[in-house]
Amino acid sequence: MTSSAEGGPGPEESFRDSLGIVSQEGKRRWLFPKAPRGRFHRARIAVSALLLLILFGVPFITIGNHPFFLFNFLQRKLILFGTVFGPHDFYLVGLSVITGIIFIILFTVVFGRLFCGWICPQTVFMEMVFRKIDYFVEGDHRAQARLRASSWNGTKIVRKSVKYLIYAAFSFLIANTLLAYVVGIEELRKLVSEPPANNIGLFTAVVGFSVVFYWIFSWFREQACILVCPYGRLQGVLLDRNSIVIAYDHVRGEPRGKMRRDQERTEGDCIDCHQCVEVCPTGIDIRNGTQLECVNCTACIDSCDAIMDGIKKPRGLIRYASANGITQGTGFRWTARVIGYTAVLTVLIAVLTILLIRRTPLDVTVLRTPGMMFQELPDDRISNVYDVKVLNKMFNDVPVNLRLLAPAGEVEIVGGPLVAPSQAVMQSKILVVLPQDGIHRMSTPITIGIFADTVLIQKISTTFLGPVKQQKDHDREQEHGGGHD
Repeated sequence: MTSSAEGGPGPEESFRDSLGIVSQEGKRRWLFPKAPRGRFHRARIAVSALLLLILFGVPFITIGNHPFFLFNFLQRKLILFGTVFGPHDFYLVGLSVITGIIFIILFTVVFGRLFCGWICPQTVFMEMVFRKIDYFVEGDHRAQARLRASSWNGTKIVRKSVKYLIYAAFSFLIANTLLAYVVGIEELRKLVSEPPANNIGLFTAVVGFSVVFYWIFSWFREQACILVCPYGRLQGVLLDRNSIVIAYDHVRGEPRGKMRRDQERTEGDCIDCHQCVEVCPTGIDIRNGTQLECVNCTACIDSCDAIMDGIKKPRGLIRYASANGITQGTGFRWTARVIGYTAVLTVLIAVLTILLIRRTPLDVTVLRTPGMMFQELPDDRISNVYDVKVLNKMFNDVPVNLRLLAPAGEVEIVGGPLVAPSQAVMQSKILVVLPQDGIHRMSTPITIGIFADTVLIQKISTTFLGPVKQQKDHDREQEHGGGHD
C-alpha cells in the first residue's frame, strides 16, 4: 500500500476507506447492477442450473426406501449416498470436515474465491434466481433505480408486490427443501398434508427460515458477502501474488483514457467506460485490485470482453490471473504453501478413503470373558466363555450368526439367537466348544465368522484356552497311580 506523507493511504488506495454499498453520508446505497451477458455468465447459468437441480431433486431420490441424503442432527442420524452414519461414526464426520476445510484453504490459495462466484449458495440464489426476478418484474438496472426513486404510485405498488410475493414463494420453497434434507421427503409430505398444529415445532421452523431467507434476499442481499461471510476475510491470509483471481491487467490497461474518434490512441487499452463497475453486484471497481468485496462472479470479465471486441482490442484486459502473472508474465507456480497444503490434503484424503473402505456394516468385538478359565464338558470337550459386542450400522435390525471357521468346533449362543437392533449396540455371551483332541497347546488360535443372516461380514481371530491333551493324560495317570498305592 502506498502511503501519503501523513501516514494515511495514498490517493490510489483511497477506495479502501469506504464500501461501495455505503454512501458518503453513511447510509445504505442500494445497488442495481447491470445484467451481465457473455460466455462466463452462460457457463455460470449452466452450473447454477445443475446445482439448483441437485438441491431440489436430491430429496426425492431414495435407495431401499431410505433417503439418498439426510442430515438429521436432532436424532444424530446422517445419510450420505444411501449409507447411514450414526454417533459411532463421528470420527469419520470430523475427519471429513477437516479434509473439507483444508481443501477450501488449498483451493483459495491457488484459485482465490472461485467457490464464491460459482458454487456458493448465497451467490447462486442471489444472482441466478432473485436478481433474475428483479430484471423480469422491474426491468433493467436503470428501470430498477428509477422505480425505487419514484413515489408510491399504482405501478410501483403492483411491481413491488408481485416481486416480493415471488420472493416469499421462493423463500418458502427453499425452507421446505432444506427441511426435506433433515426429516426426509416422506416425512415432509406428511407434514404438508397435516394441519400445522400437529407439528407446530417444524412448522415454526419452516416459517422462521422462510422469513430469514426472504429478509436476506430482499433486503440484506450483497451485504451477506461483504459484511458477514468469514470466507471473504480469509483472503487476507490465504491469497498471495501467485493466487489466481479475477484481475485487471494494469500493465496493458494503463494509463486509462477515453476513446476518441479519428485520434491516434497513446493511452492503454482501458477506455474508462465504467462497464465493469456497472455490472458488479457488490459495487466495486475491479481496476483497483483485489478487494474483500469481490466474489469472483466474472461479470466484469464478460463486460470488458464485450468492450474490447467493440474497439477491436484483444480480450482479457480483465481475466483470471495472478498478480505475478500480470506483472511478470509467469504462470502457475508450486509455492511452498501450495505444496504443504497439497501434501496434508493428500494424506487426509488417503486416510479417510481407507477408513471408509474398511468400514463394515457390522462392527463386532469378541473377547474372552476376563477372569474365567476353560471348562471341561462331557465327551472330552472344552469350552471358553466370550463376551460379544455387536454394533449394527445398518438401517434395519439384523440377525447375527457366529460360526467357528477354524479349527473344528461349535459356537453356542447364550440366551438364544442374536438380533442386532439398527444403529445400536447389542451385547451377549457365547460358548466356544472344542474337542480335547483338537487342543495341542494352552492357547489355541481360533477364527470366528460373523454372519449377517447368511452373509459373511467379518472374520475375528482370537485365542482359546485349554489343557494340552498329553498333559491331561499324564495328570490322569498320576491320579490313577496315587489311588492304587
